[in-house]
Amino acid sequence: MKVTRFDPSDSLIVVRAWVWGPRGKAKLDLALDTAATHTHIVPDIIDELGYSPRQGDGTTVVHSAIGEEPGYLLRVSRFQALGFSTSDFRIHVHDLGDGVGVDGLLGLTFLRRFNLEIRPAEGRLLVDRIDVV
Repeated sequence: MKVTRFDPSDSLIVVRAWVWGPRGKAKLDLALDTAATHTHIVPDIIDELGYSPRQGDGTTVVHSAIGEEPGYLLRVSRFQALGFSTSDFRIHVHDLGDGVGVDGLLGLTFLRRFNLEIRPAEGRLLVDRIDVV
């Protein structure tokens, strides 16, 4: 079991993550979002890493309370969060609303690989890897 700490006084559960691309790696602050189907990263970071929409798997539209946001799906060479790493990981690239203060969302495409216990009062996430079938 791995333990990841977060600030229990923050309005979001924000965790550190890393993403790798052709030009290196980038450190991310991602909001844990169990309602997000995909893991999302903002385009500025993806662009800096040397990826482009031309490498994407297709265009998409994210629907939210504030409207629709165009984006695309992309496979990154490596992604790491909660103390675990995976290769050839598919993410959703799109902008988030202004003033959100995070680089993206850690969604179910990553989280479903684990059993996750959220302890908000303690500011801890307890994570066990499971075998994905």
